[in-house]
Amino acid sequence: MRIFQDFDSMEEIKRPVLTIGTFDGVHLGHQKILERVKKEAEKIDGESVLFTFYPHPRMVLFPESHGLKLLQTQTQKIERLKEFGLDNVIVYPFTKDFSQLTAIEFVRDFLVGKLKVQKLVIGYDHQFGKNREGTLEFLKDAGKEYGFEVIEIPAQEIDEVNVSSTKIRQAVQMGDIEMANAYLGEPYELSGIVVHGDHLGRTIGFPTANLETDSELKLIPANGVYGVEVLLPDGAKNQGMMNIGVRPTIGGKLEKRIEIHIFDFEENIYEKPITVRLLKRFREEQKFKDLNSLKTQIQVDEKIIRSYFASVSSE
Repeated sequence: MRIFQDFDSMEEIKRPVLTIGTFDGVHLGHQKILERVKKEAEKIDGESVLFTFYPHPRMVLFPESHGLKLLQTQTQKIERLKEFGLDNVIVYPFTKDFSQLTAIEFVRDFLVGKLKVQKLVIGYDHQFGKNREGTLEFLKDAGKEYGFEVIEIPAQEIDEVNVSSTKIRQAVQMGDIEMANAYLGEPYELSGIVVHGDHLGRTIGFPTANLETDSELKLIPANGVYGVEVLLPDGAKNQGMMNIGVRPTIGGKLEKRIEIHIFDFEENIYEKPITVRLLKRFREEQKFKDLNSLKTQIQVDEKIIRSYFASVSSE
């Protein structure tokens, strides 16, 4: 998959078949569109293209009030897109100047003038351009004028998976990670560096890796205890349990932490990168009367989560 960030350095794309969008999460609805793009490109011996943007348009248009947290970092999104066999991804810088382009200017100057698009695949409710004037009907008229075909993904094909990035964000925020994973078609991930904490977990027999996520824009799930898979720096994959929360039993600063206890693992991975794949939320964060009560509950959590993994692996 070739990745371009401007048109000056872009290599020639043969008979482009293209779709447009932010594609945060690359969820099941997005995947249907990408599959159609690939099929249409194969029909004309062309190349598949996703035209996406960075940063997210809402962050540029509403810098003080967007309140947006993303399902994927830019790195995670690119890695996910690679799995679908696209030929090209254009990650175009989204700026206020770019946002002022009219729909006809974008089509004429970018899609036709620079890319020479042959086919444009679009979801049934997609709109773009200044004042969102780039509707499906507009595109069909523009296609007739400039000589490209517009292919609509019908409502029933998208709606049958009943999914959107907004729905997934809501599920993650509520801690319904199983629903989010079902919509995404893969486990929700948190990536970052293992940093030093206060080493309290070690004193009660549950050493933890404290995760500092690699983007402040990444959406962090609801507080609670999760069963997780941990992708380690050496490429190995271990099971474990993760707590997200403010650790109310311990007190002190009520800052949110992400702490992972990796099962059957004792290596030093401080300052090294890991990826945590969230599989199931088992309970909310609780406040216990003392550390012994907390330790007892963590022992129960571990037993339940190990049993969960055993049952999943035996299916």
